[in-house]
Amino acid sequence: MQLATNLRQVAKGRADDAPLLLQSDGTPWGANPGQTYHRQIDKIVAAIGLDPSVVTIYALRHSSIVRMLLQNIPIRLVASLHNTSVQMIERTYSKYITEHSDDISRKALLRCVPPIGDNVIAIAGRSTETVGRANELATAESRRQPSVAS
Repeated sequence: MQLATNLRQVAKGRADDAPLLLQSDGTPWGANPGQTYHRQIDKIVAAIGLDPSVVTIYALRHSSIVRMLLQNIPIRLVASLHNTSVQMIERTYSKYITEHSDDISRKALLRCVPPIGDNVIAIAGRSTETVGRANELATAESRRQPSVAS
């Protein structure tokens, strides 16, 4: 929301077809902005003490794709938003997807919760103690798994 508000403010008074994002001197980026902004990005990265050969503008695209995948945005939509294919995302980013697969898939597991109240009848062959113990074991196992911050 804040970005949209800021961009709306910047665009105020401009023609509908005027460029939204301009260089710091107010001139348009031109037909091939990559040539122009690459050196500027390198200067910024170096100024904050990072290596421009490692931290590139492409890293923003990479982190955007990984964040979307970890938020369970459909992969076809992620591919479309980043002008790439599902196959390319799967090939390039599978290691980032699978390293969080336990956290993602655990959310979909059926949790055995013991019945509450005296009007619940246990299924034949399953006592409430059995169900409760299964739930305790599942909870204990999930606590032993290392948590991955997203």
